[in-house]
Amino acid sequence: MGFIGSNKGHPTRPVVKTVSVVPFAIPFAAAVTVPPRSLRRSASAMQKSNVPNPAKAEQSYPSFSLSSLGFGPPAPSKDPLPPPPPAVEVLPCEEESSGPKSNVEPIVIDDGLTLLKGRVSTFDVFGVVNSDLVPGKYEGGLKLWEGSLDLVKKLHLEIEEGVLMLSGKRVLELGCGHGLPGIFAGLKRAAVIHFQDFNAEVLRSLTIPNVTVNLKKELNQQQPLLTSKPSTSITADVRFFAGDWNEIHQLLPYVCSADQRKAADGGLEEKTCDGYEVILMAETVYSLSSLHCLYELIKRCMHRPSGVVYMAGKKHYFGVGGGTRQFVNLVEEDGILTACLLAEVADGSSNVREVWKLMFK
Repeated sequence: MGFIGSNKGHPTRPVVKTVSVVPFAIPFAAAVTVPPRSLRRSASAMQKSNVPNPAKAEQSYPSFSLSSLGFGPPAPSKDPLPPPPPAVEVLPCEEESSGPKSNVEPIVIDDGLTLLKGRVSTFDVFGVVNSDLVPGKYEGGLKLWEGSLDLVKKLHLEIEEGVLMLSGKRVLELGCGHGLPGIFAGLKRAAVIHFQDFNAEVLRSLTIPNVTVNLKKELNQQQPLLTSKPSTSITADVRFFAGDWNEIHQLLPYVCSADQRKAADGGLEEKTCDGYEVILMAETVYSLSSLHCLYELIKRCMHRPSGVVYMAGKKHYFGVGGGTRQFVNLVEEDGILTACLLAEVADGSSNVREVWKLMFK
């Protein structure tokens, strides 16, 4: 999602609500000499004609906002968004040798845990300058957001405390960007690790190189997930999928059918769904308009009855309306999953961040 952001997903500054100022007439002292009646009538008419109509005045004076000067989130566009790119599986061999190269650098996650991450310019990949989000084109995947680090830290702690075991599990990371949570799952011997991002370009230029540099040595010790052959550098155990949340379920290998979900949700324990046992997502709940389709995707992919979702993000994303609490409200209204707050991070440098755990009731 290259640099550690101070906001995720996206703009954190609220748009300043503007108020148009209606000018008003200031009366002045009358002269000692009273003019003739005809002149008084004329002056009265002129005064009435010069008194502004508040409704007209509001239209005459342009409004002002910080976004008009380039501060805060951009004003919502009235133009319809372009159609999302088609859902595709991105093969590791599609990592373009001629494309932009990521500069690898270490990042300390926690005591005893350091991962490697790349840094790629949004201009080199998308031709976009100084932007974390271009709706319909680029969803911030080249930037490393704080929530991704919060999530890895919490997963690490859950494993140390014996609450979570990733070994042998099927893991899906949604909105992966750098893919650090999924990479951590690989280091903890997850059997299946699938990465999803909106942009295939992000997977090619950043996610796949990050996975390769972090998992190559570790995974070679347990099975040949990564080989020396460039055309098959990563086998089916580690796969990458690009596309919109409304369509990506058509490609993901572990998805529950509608009948399976209905049977499992109805309490028929013998009707299970072999979906993903662990779903990871960091800073994916920033946009209010996308929360519903994200939640529906989770229900399609989540293993029943014991699947779990770990979600990290900001409590509220100012300017775009989403947030962890908005998503949790959606979950609670649906009534199928239960949500548990695991951690709250208030470091004073950004919005309050949270890590949540979702499970079937």
